Amino acid sequence: MELFKKPNIDFIGLRWIPIGISVVVVALSLASMALKGFRYSIEFTGGTLLQVSFPAGVRTDVNGVRKALEEARLGAEIQSVQADRPTFILRGQVAEQDVDGFVQKTMAALQRLSPAAPPVLDRKDVIGPVVGKDLRRRTLSAIVLSLLGIVVYVAYRFSNPVWGMAGVIALFHDVIGVAGLFSFLGLSVDLLIVTALLTIAGYSISDTIVVFDRMREKLRVERAMPLDQMINASINETLLRTIITVLTVQIVCVVLFFFGGPVLRDFALAMIAGNILGTYSSIGVAAPLVYEHQLRFRRRPR
Repeated sequence: MELFKKPNIDFIGLRWIPIGISVVVVALSLASMALKGFRYSIEFTGGTLLQVSFPAGVRTDVNGVRKALEEARLGAEIQSVQADRPTFILRGQVAEQDVDGFVQKTMAALQRLSPAAPPVLDRKDVIGPVVGKDLRRRTLSAIVLSLLGIVVYVAYRFSNPVWGMAGVIALFHDVIGVAGLFSFLGLSVDLLIVTALLTIAGYSISDTIVVFDRMREKLRVERAMPLDQMINASINETLLRTIITVLTVQIVCVVLFFFGGPVLRDFALAMIAGNILGTYSSIGVAAPLVYEHQLRFRRRPR
């Protein structure tokens, strides 16, 4: 399958354009995160969890429950549970002193869906802010340890820590860009979005390793080729593979964004933005950074 034949783009000659754009993206993302912060979900901030079930035979779904809560001006995350009767888990960012009022308003709103067979409150849990703080700390630790593991792996595989650092800088650019987008748009950050960020990191470093692997092959076989020509040839030779891979993933993410419903829409948006940034950084940031280091601190490629 060929979208185009034998591209010959001077990525190294144009390297300062994508690097400059990446610097702007990271700067704007960090500024938004510092000024606006994030809108964390109940898993991180604490709140109230309710499990509500309707009698068997009542026909209602997540959309019906969401509409009833919106009409009552109640904000909550809604999840359907597989059971022998319609059962839903509701998560709301409610202070501990307001829990009883939230429960009463929620049950009154849901009762309008089935006045003859009112819903039953099966469970009520209060998630304290201490749990939310601990979860944020563990999530940050998971991300940092993942990045550290990637640095060690890439440095070991290519016998050069500079290549590992270049790959992680590109990966950092992708994750920070998506996080800044969520901060700027004020979208909720939950565990599903954290999963998306780690998935983006995996896709990004995978694309980067493909380019680096081709560079390593050419360093062994074509030692007389100038470094800039070698990197350009490596990127151009893997460009078609990169585009086909990202298009395959993007088709699925776009379908999820438009048809996956409200629960998956933010996850799909994170994946769409992350795939674009990841492909862009693998081509325009990671390899040019290796070239810059080689040009400034080494005379010969190792």
